[in-house]
Amino acid sequence: MSARDTILQRLRNRSGDTLPTAERDFSAMERPDWSTDEKLTRFRQAMEPVHGEIHDCRKGNWVATLSTLLAERRVSLMLVGNGAEPLATLKASRQDLPELLIYDEPVGSWQEHLFNQVGAGLTTTRGGIAETGSLILWPSAEEPRLTSLVPPIHVALLRASGLYGTLRDAMAAQDWSGGMPTNALLVSGPSKTADIEQTLAYGVHGPRELIVLVVE
Repeated sequence: MSARDTILQRLRNRSGDTLPTAERDFSAMERPDWSTDEKLTRFRQAMEPVHGEIHDCRKGNWVATLSTLLAERRVSLMLVGNGAEPLATLKASRQDLPELLIYDEPVGSWQEHLFNQVGAGLTTTRGGIAETGSLILWPSAEEPRLTSLVPPIHVALLRASGLYGTLRDAMAAQDWSGGMPTNALLVSGPSKTADIEQTLAYGVHGPRELIVLVVE
C-alpha cells in the first residue's frame, strides 16, 4: 500500500464513509499525432525566441557542423562525457575540432580547467518536447550535470526520433514511473535571469548559449 492509500484509508476509518475517488482525466493534455517534421517545427518555434540555436543535421555530418560552430566562437577546449556515445564519433572524426577534455576523473583534480578554460560542453539528451521547446537531460556518472552547467556554451545532441509532442508523451513512452534519475532536467534555453527592473541577462548562472544539433 502506498503512502497515499494509507492516508486515505485512515481518513475513511475516522469518517466511517467511503471517500470518493477522483477519476484522472488527461484529455486536456492530448495533442494531435504530429509527424517528426511537425514536432521539429514546433520545437524550433518554442525554443528560438528564448535564444536557443537549432541546427538540423539529419542530412549531413553533425561533427562538421559542430566544428564550424565552435570555430566561429573560437572554442579551443570542449568538455565531453566519458560515455561511448558521442565520444567514439568525435575521436574517429577527421574534422578540425577543439581539444577534447574527457570527464573521466573527479572534478577536483581539473577544476581550474573546467571553470577557466573550457569553452563548450557537449551532452546527449533523453529526447525533446515539441510543445515547450525543451530538452530532456538525465545526468549520469559518465555525463554529469556539470557538463551542461559550467561551460559558457552548451551543445546538445537531439535525436529526431526522440522528439515527443508533450512532456506527458515523453513520460509515458519512456516509463518514467518505473524509475527516474536523481536529477532529471528540462532545458528550454540558455541560462538567463532578470533584475528588479526586468533587465534580462544571459549566462549569469549557467551557459550563455545553447546549441541543439538534431541528428538521427
